[in-house]
Amino acid sequence: MKEIIQHYLEKHGFEQLSPKAVLFDMDGVLYNSMPNHAVAWQQSMALFGITMSAHDAYATEGARGVDTIRMMVKQQQGRDIDEAEAQRMYDEKTRLFHQLPEAKVMDGIPELMAQIHADGLTIGVVTGSGQRPLINRLLTDFKGYLTEDRIVTAYDVKRGKPNPDPYLMGLQKCGGLNPWEAIVVENAPLGVKAGVAACIFTIAVNTGPLPDVELKDAGANLVFPSMPQLSDEWNSLKIR
Repeated sequence: MKEIIQHYLEKHGFEQLSPKAVLFDMDGVLYNSMPNHAVAWQQSMALFGITMSAHDAYATEGARGVDTIRMMVKQQQGRDIDEAEAQRMYDEKTRLFHQLPEAKVMDGIPELMAQIHADGLTIGVVTGSGQRPLINRLLTDFKGYLTEDRIVTAYDVKRGKPNPDPYLMGLQKCGGLNPWEAIVVENAPLGVKAGVAACIFTIAVNTGPLPDVELKDAGANLVFPSMPQLSDEWNSLKIR
């Protein structure tokens, strides 16, 4: 672990890793919601003549929905659509998503949140979603750990993941922190790339079907096979 931290510090020219906050992605990290998202993506995009597989849904997870749609339309139909048209398509995806059963809080997250809170660290959420019902659920499920002013949504940035902007905004919302004063917890390659691009120590937890190597290749400093394992090993990581 010491060598991993030292490599991170040398790569970015930082003197020390002194976390004051943990920035969580939402889907696939706090909630086991990605199976529902994959279904909603496939069904909604089919209505617009776009073929989207479950793998596509996982591979593009973390990006702003409108950005994913504009990319898929360009690739498959050769059209450049504006954000307004993409938003209308995304609204259909959102409608179908909310017809599916509510996703459960990810196993291991309540225990991990409690440990982080006990360590005196601030908790933030950085999501590519902008759906108000999901934000309200975050505030209910993680009351006592999370406040709305520490949530970054798709509407807080112009450039979503894999750009660093969402996590840079997360640093600002958690008190104007420096990159070496936070830890990112992600589950998707685009999210990992965003955390790394923001120069933040990034932990990937593989809660989906993608191989570990895709998360490692995206630049994750650590990769865990499950959220319960990260929770179990949190106190022994010595990164606080």
